[in-house]
Amino acid sequence: MDILTEGGGLLQQRDYTLIIDKSEKMSIATTLSQTTVWSIIKDTTIAIANECEKLDFDGLTFYLYADDFQRYQGLSKEEIEEILSQTKPSGEAHLFEVLNDALNQYFSRRSLGYSKPQGETFVIITASHPLEKNKVEETIIEASFKINKEEELGISFIQVGGDPQLGEFFQKLDDDLLSMGAKFDICDTIAIEKLDASLLASVLLNALID
Repeated sequence: MDILTEGGGLLQQRDYTLIIDKSEKMSIATTLSQTTVWSIIKDTTIAIANECEKLDFDGLTFYLYADDFQRYQGLSKEEIEEILSQTKPSGEAHLFEVLNDALNQYFSRRSLGYSKPQGETFVIITASHPLEKNKVEETIIEASFKINKEEELGISFIQVGGDPQLGEFFQKLDDDLLSMGAKFDICDTIAIEKLDASLLASVLLNALID
């Protein structure tokens, strides 16, 4: 898939935020190889950043999270790669705090007139079951009531590894968000055991139109 032609206007004139789990669980080996989850996450993040750079020319917003989170703004793929190379997984996965901050950052910029015309896409790459899953659900549902159309926000969860509980949680957000009380269906999920470049371009589009 050529993301520039297939995505059309939905993927262009948007901001892109990457949210990467760096908790201790990322250092474990995958079930099908001796490769660590962190190695796959790094490769996947760099590949996704490369796709996003084709669409977002003023740089990407980038988060690393575990017990706390770090936010970086206006980064290139090379800068993200450098940060990842210096990061060692540790701590537990507190997804709520980082996702809440990322969403609040978007709505703050929108209120000041700084958001892009087509909104924003958030890509979350993780192998950890979030510690505050109820709060994660609540903040996504709350965000759905702050947007004017479904395509304004896209939240794509990329699950690395085969944790069945994590897969069940993300699939619930993908399939049942409206029945959970959300105004719009703004979540999409995909699970990968290893890096598959053919999936990466479609991730961004599926977050908006799946």
